[in-house]
Amino acid sequence: MTTDSKTSPAPKRLGAASRVAIAVASVAACAWLAHFFYDMYYYEETDDAFVAGHVHQVSPQIDGTVLEVLVHDNQPVKAGDVLARLDPLEFQLSVERNQAGSAQAQAEEAQAAAAAVQAEAQLAGAQARIIEARAQVTQAKVQLDLAELNRRRARQLFHDSGAVTQSDVDNAESAYNGAEAAMAAAEANVHVAEAAEASAKAAMESSKAQSLAARASSLAYKAAVADARRKLAYATLTAPHDGRMGNRNVEVGNRVQAGQVLFALVEPEPWIVANFKETQLAKVHAGLPVDVSIDALSGLELRGTVDSVAPASGAQFALLPPDNATGNFTKVVQRVAVKVLLDQASLDRVGDRLRPGLSAVVDVRIR
Repeated sequence: MTTDSKTSPAPKRLGAASRVAIAVASVAACAWLAHFFYDMYYYEETDDAFVAGHVHQVSPQIDGTVLEVLVHDNQPVKAGDVLARLDPLEFQLSVERNQAGSAQAQAEEAQAAAAAVQAEAQLAGAQARIIEARAQVTQAKVQLDLAELNRRRARQLFHDSGAVTQSDVDNAESAYNGAEAAMAAAEANVHVAEAAEASAKAAMESSKAQSLAARASSLAYKAAVADARRKLAYATLTAPHDGRMGNRNVEVGNRVQAGQVLFALVEPEPWIVANFKETQLAKVHAGLPVDVSIDALSGLELRGTVDSVAPASGAQFALLPPDNATGNFTKVVQRVAVKVLLDQASLDRVGDRLRPGLSAVVDVRIR
């Protein structure tokens, strides 16, 4: 009996090129794994990072009509450069009007001060007349006492011994009546002088009050002048810092309001904000070295340092922080912002190509 036997084909051997390719792939995989575990051990990485910077929202502090716009989008400016001008006429008129009011108030203050001086002089004259009138009263009192004594003596002599005539008695009576009238007149003069003194005091107090009122009015007008000049100065909008203009939102002839954003000015020295998971923060602290790559600047590695770690997670700074006191709580890994400052060499390398808002990848060396 014969059997058919078939010989199986010998296994196909790999060629040299295939073996080299497999070896290279194996080495590459090992190298990638080694690099991956090396990075995991020595670095904390996040791609939730972006470039940040100081962005000034330039807005007017007064309402007005735009006369000139002197900058364009993306234009570099220096601190103090004029960006735009508003119509200053309204504020110039306000300055002049309040200056005129201030001058008038100062004149009224001077006039009231002069009236106060005059009233003070009148008061001094009235007080002097009071002294004189009182002296006259004293003198009249002496004359009256003397006339009274002469009258009494004349009456006694006439009735007792007839040593004097009726004419002498009549003369003594007349002298007494004259002295009495002089006494009344002197006392009346005292009252008149005292009334004049009271009137002078009232006039002096009134003049002082008018002077104080005029001074208060003058101070108010001076304050109004200062405020009008301040508003006039605000009619010129200037750059608050060196930087580059953006988001121009105004044209000549626009009526703008105080607080309305007209420009955005971006300062030239940005930094990086990296949002790390809370599980990555155990060994992240200020001073650690950082490697940064910017998506828009492919192949360019930048160096920096951790400046600080935010005091709370990003959720706590949100407009509506989450409230986890509910029955359907789901744990979500929180992220915390880490501020990274680039070194000067890196900033010099990128120049003005680094702009706020660009995406970045941040590696913090923790070991």
